[in-house]
Amino acid sequence: MPSTHHVTVLSKRGCHLCEQASADVARIAGECGVAWDERDITDDPELMAEHAEELPVILVDGRQHDCWRVDEARLRAALTR
Repeated sequence: MPSTHHVTVLSKRGCHLCEQASADVARIAGECGVAWDERDITDDPELMAEHAEELPVILVDGRQHDCWRVDEARLRAALTR
């Protein structure tokens, strides 16, 4: 059965932590059969004001799940519920 979850990585260009988080999310989401996307917050002044100091931010189903680094066990648990 396909997952109904969705993961979004909020990031910005040139952020090495964002690049690592995107790679981690791509791998984990792929293994769990979950769709994901990445949004560059520099394209959205509201997101930039809200999240500039805590990038990357990982959202699961639109809610903040993690920031700075991906906690693999926690993300897997959220995606397999």
